[in-house]
Amino acid sequence: MPVTVPPSLLIVLQVLRPCFTAPSFATLAALVTGALSGAGRRTVTGMWQAAGLAGSVHWSRAHRFSSRAVWDLDQVGLALARAVVARLVPDAGAVTVAVDDTLFHRYGKKVHGARYQHDGSAKGRDGIGRGNCFVIVGIVVAVPFLARLHIPKTSASKTEQARALVDLLAAALDGRTVHVVGDAPYRGPAWRHLPAHVTFTTRLAANAVLYGPEPPRTGKRGHPAWKGQRLGSAAEIAAAATWRRTRVTRYGTTETVDLAVITCLWWGSLHRTPVRVVLVRDLDETKPYTLALATTDLTTPGGQIVARYATRWPIEQSIKDGKDLLGAGDAQNRLPAAVERTTPLGLANLTILVLWHDLASRPAADLNSRRQAAPWYRHKRHVSVEDMIIAFRRARITRNTAAQDTPALFDAPAQRGWGSADAALAHGRMDADRLRDQLAACLPDAAPPVFAVDVTTWPRCDAECSPERGYYYHPSRHSAGQPIVAGWAWQWIAQVSFDRDSWTAPVDPARLARCVAP
Repeated sequence: MPVTVPPSLLIVLQVLRPCFTAPSFATLAALVTGALSGAGRRTVTGMWQAAGLAGSVHWSRAHRFSSRAVWDLDQVGLALARAVVARLVPDAGAVTVAVDDTLFHRYGKKVHGARYQHDGSAKGRDGIGRGNCFVIVGIVVAVPFLARLHIPKTSASKTEQARALVDLLAAALDGRTVHVVGDAPYRGPAWRHLPAHVTFTTRLAANAVLYGPEPPRTGKRGHPAWKGQRLGSAAEIAAAATWRRTRVTRYGTTETVDLAVITCLWWGSLHRTPVRVVLVRDLDETKPYTLALATTDLTTPGGQIVARYATRWPIEQSIKDGKDLLGAGDAQNRLPAAVERTTPLGLANLTILVLWHDLASRPAADLNSRRQAAPWYRHKRHVSVEDMIIAFRRARITRNTAAQDTPALFDAPAQRGWGSADAALAHGRMDADRLRDQLAACLPDAAPPVFAVDVTTWPRCDAECSPERGYYYHPSRHSAGQPIVAGWAWQWIAQVSFDRDSWTAPVDPARLARCVAP
């Protein structure tokens, strides 16, 4: 099978090019192509085979990409987030972000981070499964882009990990307003002291006790009050609240509900951070309220807060699509770096697919094609993830949309074996003066700078043909009872400090000829 990557996919992947070296980027392009076009399980070797590389390039390259290659998963996620915002979010518009977590079942004893923990899809009353749990942050256009492995009793809490990912996103989006929505398990003290352009909305705990806003200073002696009078729980507030009838759009339906909005303090969770509690009551509801939300957004109307919280649902569907359709979590990794990277990258394939479809495909034609293939979907108005996958496979194999060879790194003449390292050392070229200048420019600041000069010997006793080999003093290795060995003598200069440590900053080495004194 020829290895082909649609040019349109390479255009999308260019946003990730700064995150990888050239060999790693070529491997990424092949793995993404295999993940989006494969029909079987998306294990590492499954993606490698679907990319058409099984018979030409050793599959260990794909495993090394996840377990040993030098790249940062957060930087990859942030690059995708910036691309999504640039293409799919209106200019200067607010970005709505959903946080959630999911469990990928793993049963091996040596799998890094696999634990028994909560599993929302588990059968039975306990709701527990074993595997790797990932905290996921996704922009609400149904695309996950940041994920982090959660290990119970070892890593930070899920809420703290979600807050760390949101902070990364907020810093990367250059001051755009970011609205974070999370389900009930993600409430907690981690959301205190948010940046001014970040808000958080979640469900209010049924037993939460609310207090009035912080009262003004009285000027009297003593500690000022940080919270107002006790308002009570959500049920107690709902009994005395003033309700206003409002039309709200949520989960694709517009309906009329009763709303009550109260500005207060959720002392047990967000402490002194002011919040607005939005109480929702359906017209046929007999209980005090149907839904209680708490948000740090103090300006948006209550109806929009309810609609915003409802937009959290796409991340659930995205996780399901990533698992069922793109095989996220199929990889059977065990090493820590591989476990932490492979599954989030599998989820990121959904983001890459959405970006590719927005750039290169024709949604109207794909929708009509799907309607003809499945005419019983009479009310189908939107392209699904499955439709996007079909469009990508068509783009890869059709003659009407030309595909191009995978980067030349996978061609046989360009493959690198271990002999290339020896050849580079033996025949490669290096600008020694430029390297010396670069090392000198990176020296740590010191006042005054202190340098030391010394000579050391590299023994080459068995290498009789080594050029310029001579006999030199060696403090720990002897020859015929004398502290002399055959080898090379190197003189080098390094910056040192007066601190009691072993750190030095080498600046320049020079090999001594046999007739030259140190």
